[in-house]
Amino acid sequence: MEPSNGSLLVVSAHAGDFVWRAGGAIALAARRGERATVVCLSFGERGESARAWREGRGLAEIKALRRAEAEAAAAALGADIRFLDAGDYPLVESPELTDRLVHVFRELAPTVVLTHTLADPYNGDHPAAARMALQARVLAQAIGYDAPGEPLGAPPVFFFEPHQPEQCDFRPDVLLDITPVFDAKRKAMECLPAQQHMWEYYTDLAKRRGVQLKRNASPNLGLPHSTMAEAYVRLYPQVTGELA
Repeated sequence: MEPSNGSLLVVSAHAGDFVWRAGGAIALAARRGERATVVCLSFGERGESARAWREGRGLAEIKALRRAEAEAAAAALGADIRFLDAGDYPLVESPELTDRLVHVFRELAPTVVLTHTLADPYNGDHPAAARMALQARVLAQAIGYDAPGEPLGAPPVFFFEPHQPEQCDFRPDVLLDITPVFDAKRKAMECLPAQQHMWEYYTDLAKRRGVQLKRNASPNLGLPHSTMAEAYVRLYPQVTGELA
């Protein structure tokens, strides 16, 4: 496939978040020939690696394990991946970490950005990642900000679905059909045995969102279908010359 000019950037708090929440979007971008890059702010080594801790593994070993899993998952989706190793539980917001993200924005010049919601009472790392991603996007647009590269344009930002959406004020306004690439997403999920309990949860969620996608795209004729989908919230207004 000829490469396109698109560039997808996913800012993920932990090493597995991007797979569950946005694996389909990443695989679709890669299939279109776009550059897809995942930035993991942490490895999820403290809060999302319970099995490894119970097995008696140490911190360095757990980080290496989660890195390897996330790298395999990203490869299954067709994405590049980077790790900032900023720590988790808690992921601490700082000007230094935000600046590192600004440099990523300037370097990659994304045309679309995906990240966490700004509310998640179950995991403060997720909104912390989102706040820093949004701040970095704004700073990367400023011509006077001291970072290499040209000022960023205005890439749209989409929040991907949190694990417990009802508790996070998540009301999706975008349903993305990931049917053609769901096998790749499932393969990526299976690269994360540290969170094996999530495999079926996110498979079932994709089916439910697929039903909603079909209901919003065509008359409800009661016909069987196997559409798989992901849900998103768009932060900034869509700019268009035609309503659709």
